[in-house]
Amino acid sequence: MSFSIHPQLLADCIVLGRLRQCHVLLMNNSGVPWFILVPENIVDAAEIIDLSEEQQQRVLADINAVSEFVRAMPEVTKLNTAALGNVVPQLHIHIVGRNSGDYCWPKLVWASDPGPEYEQARIDQLRSELMQAMPALSVAD
Repeated sequence: MSFSIHPQLLADCIVLGRLRQCHVLLMNNSGVPWFILVPENIVDAAEIIDLSEEQQQRVLADINAVSEFVRAMPEVTKLNTAALGNVVPQLHIHIVGRNSGDYCWPKLVWASDPGPEYEQARIDQLRSELMQAMPALSVAD
């Protein structure tokens, strides 16, 4: 079975590229910097514990890299990281930069109304910044 990203994630996000183990998506909600990592795995994994130890380590390295990128943003004072899977069964990890002035603080972003969509110029800027911060990122077409 070939790998594909769940249709709901593709509908809600912009695919930015791929790191060592995970595809990097940007939730199309410019109210907060919200990235989603989708591990490309061999088995049909729904939870991180379903991955081999080696895959878990590669996923964690990707989580750490994107988390450092988000935490370096000037408006970010708190990171929210979660692998929920209540709506989308495919394993995916949310990394969200938060601050007390964001549009839905202190509520959970995934339980709030969506913020405004990104403009293409900002998507291009974020992709470029990601590539500079993570040279291992292969860019999505």
